[in-house]
Amino acid sequence: MGFVPARPGRERGMYMEILRCENLSKTYGKGNAQVKALDKVSFSVEKGEFVSIVGPSGSGKSTLLHIIGGVDRPTEGKVFIGNTDIHALNEDRLAIFRRRQIGLVYQFYNLLPVLNVDENILLPHLLDGRPMDRERLDLIVKEMGLTEHRNHLPSQLSGGQQQRVSIGRALFNHPAILLADEPTGNLDRKNGAEIVRLLKESNRRQRQTLILITHDESIALQADRMICIEDGRITRDERIRFLKSQQADA
Repeated sequence: MGFVPARPGRERGMYMEILRCENLSKTYGKGNAQVKALDKVSFSVEKGEFVSIVGPSGSGKSTLLHIIGGVDRPTEGKVFIGNTDIHALNEDRLAIFRRRQIGLVYQFYNLLPVLNVDENILLPHLLDGRPMDRERLDLIVKEMGLTEHRNHLPSQLSGGQQQRVSIGRALFNHPAILLADEPTGNLDRKNGAEIVRLLKESNRRQRQTLILITHDESIALQADRMICIEDGRITRDERIRFLKSQQADA
């Protein structure tokens, strides 16, 4: 069954749209060397929804995630998170919005090697000029299973533990949306399954909106909805399971 988007901020029963992408296109290069990574991509996501994005290498899925996350800008089109058109913001305001409203988890962790677990988790929060929230930090460390490793540097952690630090950092500021780009791609199956479990727990218990890119179909099928991308276009947008709010609307 297809997904019917609402307008920004519109509520329908318990429905609340958190993300809307409008006609996103991204072109690299010029002339004969021009490559179109995205071609008029449009979709929206409900608050609390878990969406997986799948597609072959070079399909445009990572480009899409980076544009949603404000890391890259579209050649054309708009991204609304809540009621904010994020690419209408200047670089300084976009950086602040990204730290406060968008959590990013990458395949290769992106931890600072000279900072310990606590410091890596806190970094975006402190860069934002906010005082340390010790209670929130203790909760995140506990939920990520890192209590015994708080003073360890990334080089003293396993890949799975480093990815848990990355997830903790992304979740610390209660972001409007969590974006995960192949978060299990650098892990063995056991650690990968644990990372997916942690992401799903956050999605289910905290109603944390989650968009996850993966090559693994078994992971993609655990989402509420799966979007398939090929050659920069959405080829399929499939509802896997309904959220409670959508059941109420049915």
